[in-house]
Amino acid sequence: MLILVRKVQQGIWIEGDIWVKVLSVERDRVKLGISAPGDIKVMRQELIAEVPNPGIGDDDARPAEAEGDDLKRPSPPRGVAGG
Repeated sequence: MLILVRKVQQGIWIEGDIWVKVLSVERDRVKLGISAPGDIKVMRQELIAEVPNPGIGDDDARPAEAEGDDLKRPSPPRGVAGG
C-alpha cells in the first residue's frame, strides 16, 4: 500500500486519466474528489460487498477485507516474486 500525505486542494494522479484530490478535511472526515473516465468504476469500500460483480479485476481478484481502518494487501499475481 502506498501512503501519501496531501493537503487540501492537493491531489494525486493514477495512471491513465484518474485524479484524486483532497477537497476538505473536517474533524474525522476527509472529502475526496475523484475524476475518472466513465468506464472506470469508483465505489466506496463498504458498498463492494453489496455488489455481486463489481468488476475490480480478473476472476481471482477479491475486495480487500477491512479490519478497522487497515486493509489487507492483496497477494501478488502468479509468477511474480512472492506469489
